[in-house]
Amino acid sequence: MHFDRELDVKGLNCPLPILRTKKALSEMSAGEVLHVLATDPGSLKDFHAFAKQTGNELLSSAEVNQVLEFYLKRK
Repeated sequence: MHFDRELDVKGLNCPLPILRTKKALSEMSAGEVLHVLATDPGSLKDFHAFAKQTGNELLSSAEVNQVLEFYLKRK
Protein backbone atom coordinates (compact mmCIF):
# COMPACT_ATOMS: atom_id res chain seq x y z
CA MET A 1 0.00 0.00 0.00
CA HIS A 2 1.22 3.51 -0.82
CA PHE A 3 2.09 5.71 2.17
CA ASP A 4 3.49 9.20 2.58
CA ARG A 5 5.26 8.74 5.90
CA GLU A 6 6.35 5.85 8.12
CA LEU A 7 6.43 5.81 11.91
CA ASP A 8 8.30 3.10 13.82
CA VAL A 9 7.05 2.77 17.40
CA LYS A 10 8.22 -0.82 17.94
CA GLY A 11 9.23 -1.48 21.53
CA LEU A 12 7.08 1.35 22.91
CA ASN A 13 4.12 0.65 25.17
CA CYS A 14 0.79 2.38 25.61
CA PRO A 15 0.18 5.29 25.38
CA LEU A 16 3.36 6.19 23.43
CA PRO A 17 2.42 4.57 20.08
CA ILE A 18 -0.84 6.55 19.95
CA LEU A 19 0.77 9.79 21.14
CA ARG A 20 3.53 9.57 18.53
CA THR A 21 0.95 8.71 15.85
CA LYS A 22 -1.18 11.69 16.82
CA LYS A 23 1.84 13.99 16.55
CA ALA A 24 2.90 12.56 13.19
CA LEU A 25 -0.61 12.90 11.75
CA SER A 26 -0.82 16.52 12.93
CA GLU A 27 2.25 17.28 10.79
CA MET A 28 0.69 15.72 7.68
CA SER A 29 -1.76 17.08 5.11
CA ALA A 30 -5.34 15.88 4.67
CA GLY A 31 -5.51 12.68 2.62
CA GLU A 32 -1.91 11.61 3.30
CA VAL A 33 -1.31 8.08 4.59
CA LEU A 34 0.78 7.18 7.64
CA HIS A 35 2.27 3.67 7.97
CA VAL A 36 2.80 2.72 11.62
CA LEU A 37 4.86 -0.24 12.90
CA ALA A 38 4.18 -1.29 16.50
CA THR A 39 4.79 -4.24 18.82
CA ASP A 40 2.52 -3.40 21.77
CA PRO A 41 -0.31 -5.98 21.66
CA GLY A 42 -2.75 -3.36 22.96
CA SER A 43 -2.13 -1.25 19.86
CA LEU A 44 -4.66 -3.20 17.83
CA LYS A 45 -7.53 -2.06 20.03
CA ASP A 46 -5.98 1.37 20.63
CA PHE A 47 -5.60 2.26 16.94
CA HIS A 48 -9.19 1.26 16.13
CA ALA A 49 -10.46 3.47 18.97
CA PHE A 50 -8.10 6.30 18.01
CA ALA A 51 -9.35 6.35 14.42
CA LYS A 52 -12.97 6.32 15.54
CA GLN A 53 -12.42 9.17 18.02
CA THR A 54 -10.32 11.42 15.79
CA GLY A 55 -12.01 10.91 12.42
CA ASN A 56 -8.79 9.70 10.79
CA GLU A 57 -9.43 6.63 8.65
CA LEU A 58 -7.83 3.31 9.60
CA LEU A 59 -7.28 1.86 6.13
CA SER A 60 -5.88 -1.46 7.35
CA SER A 61 -4.28 -3.26 10.25
CA ALA A 62 -2.33 -6.51 10.16
CA GLU A 63 0.22 -8.52 12.10
CA VAL A 64 3.34 -9.64 10.24
CA ASN A 65 6.09 -11.50 12.12
CA GLN A 66 4.89 -10.17 15.51
CA VAL A 67 4.87 -6.59 14.23
CA LEU A 68 1.56 -4.77 13.96
CA GLU A 69 1.16 -2.64 10.86
CA PHE A 70 -1.38 0.16 10.58
CA TYR A 71 -2.23 2.46 7.68
CA LEU A 72 -4.03 5.63 8.71
CA LYS A 73 -5.36 8.29 6.35
CA ARG A 74 -5.26 11.86 7.68
CA LYS A 75 -8.69 13.46 7.82
